[in-house]
Amino acid sequence: MIRAYLLDDEPLALERLARMLDLTGRVNVAGQHTDPVDALNQIRSLRPALLFLDIHMPGLTGFEVLAGLPDPPLVIFTTAYDQYALEAFHANSLDYLLKPVEPSLLERAIAKAERMLGQPIDPQFLITQLQSALQPLRSQWLTRIASRSGDKVELVDLNQVTHFYARDKLTYAVTSERDFVVDQSITDLAERLNPDHFVRIHRSAIVNIDYLHELHAMFGGHMTARLKDKKRTELPVARERVRALKAHLGLEHRNKEVR
Repeated sequence: MIRAYLLDDEPLALERLARMLDLTGRVNVAGQHTDPVDALNQIRSLRPALLFLDIHMPGLTGFEVLAGLPDPPLVIFTTAYDQYALEAFHANSLDYLLKPVEPSLLERAIAKAERMLGQPIDPQFLITQLQSALQPLRSQWLTRIASRSGDKVELVDLNQVTHFYARDKLTYAVTSERDFVVDQSITDLAERLNPDHFVRIHRSAIVNIDYLHELHAMFGGHMTARLKDKKRTELPVARERVRALKAHLGLEHRNKEVR
């Protein structure tokens, strides 16, 4: 049996994949996690032969996880990218599974993994190829966002947005000029904003890290983010998102307060 590790920030998707792999009788799930930062140490310790890996996760992307592994295992990506992106994956020799995973495609991926195991593989070369294949998709990240006011629609450049917040069933994009009401929810925005610049720090807030000035540790594992805007805005960082934010900033190995 193939010894595997599963990493996906969606708990339901992770549980479903684990059940499906168990039913195949061909894969032994040695470990699984929803937090890519915590998963890194487990993967290094367990040294699985196969890694089922999500790509877009808070804290670390799938590619960043692989970059943190000195000897990456064979990888099967699980992804929500559309069919056009999947064709790019297919051209680069690593397999993929489009969520929600179909049993027949899972069987195909396992069969491919069985064939590839034991053969000389250069994981870094394949990772580089996949990143290049995904590069055109990065243009799909939002660069401007629409704000409606009566019959008027204003387009707001995202590089001017310091953060987004939700209040009273409305979502706001904040700039130095004012707060703009936008149609998207915080959850929708988290999927459409470039993760290189925007990080969800709370169920009701997303911050543009280009405007992040200070982080302050609070009681009970919480944290406050202070922005470098005119108002010196302070935003709460949910306890469950502190580790991901630190990882995004390259601070996961520091214990002291960042100023």
